[in-house]
Amino acid sequence: MTLISLTGVTKSFEPAAKGGPPIVAVDDVSLSIAEGEVCCIIGYSGAGKSTVLRLLNALETATAGSVEIDGRDITRLSERELRALRGDIGMIFQQFNLFGSRTVAKNVAYPLEVARRPKAEIAARVDELLSFVGLSDRARNYPEQLSGGQKQRVGIARALASNPRILLADEATSALDPDTTQEVLALLKRVNVELGITIVVITHEMDVVREIADRVVVMENGQVIEQGEVFEILASPQHPATKRFVASTIEDVPSGPQLAALRRRHPGRIVTFTVRDGERAQSDVFSALGRHGVRFELIHGGINDIRGRVFGHLTLAVDGEPQAVQQAIEAASAIAPIIEEDARG
Repeated sequence: MTLISLTGVTKSFEPAAKGGPPIVAVDDVSLSIAEGEVCCIIGYSGAGKSTVLRLLNALETATAGSVEIDGRDITRLSERELRALRGDIGMIFQQFNLFGSRTVAKNVAYPLEVARRPKAEIAARVDELLSFVGLSDRARNYPEQLSGGQKQRVGIARALASNPRILLADEATSALDPDTTQEVLALLKRVNVELGITIVVITHEMDVVREIADRVVVMENGQVIEQGEVFEILASPQHPATKRFVASTIEDVPSGPQLAALRRRHPGRIVTFTVRDGERAQSDVFSALGRHGVRFELIHGGINDIRGRVFGHLTLAVDGEPQAVQQAIEAASAIAPIIEEDARG
């Protein structure tokens, strides 16, 4: 079931200079996110992804189009109705946004205190959440006594305090080191799987998308340029910007100086095959080459596993008698398509 839907959404801001054209941050964006899904919205700085996030929690109002959550167009809600809606949406931030004068427990309790929940209920909920994020022993500490990863776990606990259906994460790992990033992403997976919360992640890091996303939306210059299931986007990106993102995390097809260096180091023909989930494995490619008595070596690329589905690019140097090499490559290409070939040899 679709939980979040944007249809033809545009958001414009007044120009910095009087009389200038409006600044279009989001331009005719349409996307949908299913309940229980983890959706990553990725783009370079200025792509419009953070504005989309602010439209989802009604901190900004769309200039045009509709923003629907659970079938309700939030652009038409009153301020009172929006306050109730925001209680159903948790938010975590890049810089944690914790209160330095409050303990960990008091930070987590804050949204419940604002909602005027009974003290006993607040205490029980805080204990439950600190246990969930692994910080029960830090309840009386202050944020300055915590590591970055611990601060973000407090931020996640606080965002979960009011039992939201949706969790919005704005660059939640970009201030963290790689190991801590993995810990926070693992916690977000638990939030999604164990609590059933729909998560929207804003990021510029493709490794985050690869690790956690079910669905990915790619933005550039305020527009959605590509979207789909994470496997399809990683295995077969279509837009140049998406290809650049994917190349940052996936061993792709060598080109330019990289290909020239491979040519210098390896004799024979350099061929790149693509292997995809549901098709025959790389071992079948190797067997097809081997049956023709040629020498071959894997010199670039590899196999990627995304949620139990595999794809990859195998760049091989194939050497031997020219006719045998040609026959071997033709046999292998019947198993895994060739996407690039350096015919030198």
